[in-house]
Amino acid sequence: MSVIYVLDILGTFAFAISGALVALDKKLDIFGVIIIAFVTAVGGGMLRDILINAHPINWIGDLNYLYTIFTAVLFTFLFKSKIAHLSKTMFLFDTIGLGVFTLLGLEKGLSYNLHPIIALIMGMTSAVFGGVLRDVLTNKVPLIFEKEIYASACLAGGIIYLLIYQFTAIPENINFIVSSSVVIIIRAVAVKFNLELPKIQDDLFTKS
Repeated sequence: MSVIYVLDILGTFAFAISGALVALDKKLDIFGVIIIAFVTAVGGGMLRDILINAHPINWIGDLNYLYTIFTAVLFTFLFKSKIAHLSKTMFLFDTIGLGVFTLLGLEKGLSYNLHPIIALIMGMTSAVFGGVLRDVLTNKVPLIFEKEIYASACLAGGIIYLLIYQFTAIPENINFIVSSSVVIIIRAVAVKFNLELPKIQDDLFTKS
């Protein structure tokens, strides 16, 4: 079992817990909690596989993803009150998952001989669209449309990966670690120091 696969499972676990917590806050029933946890954890990868016609779709080809999601839901029910106080820990796993999923999606796109730009989009899709589906289904504004630096961190890490991939002879595993670390560091620093992308001000479109 590779380190990358272990990180993938850990990221799936963390995303499933984040989805389950949102569903519980919305007072959904057990079926609703499982569905929200599921789409949060594997929705991005599933959308990516559908778009590039990859078969079997990620979670269908590996039941460990389903086992991980069900375990995460059970864990959330049993330890909800304690998890609420583990926001920093969950943020760490969520951020690691974001970095790992970005590079996994990008690599899969390249393995299907997609143009690097399209592969980069597939990486971002893998990383962020589970959260988008979660937020849409629970009637929230998706995080990537708000002020936090989220998808742009994935974009930066993906670009670094492509540059190393195209112009150096650095081994793929080292490239993966370096590039995913870029995503993790940007995301963590942005949250730590409340950094955000520039916003378009309304007064730009109104007359003085």
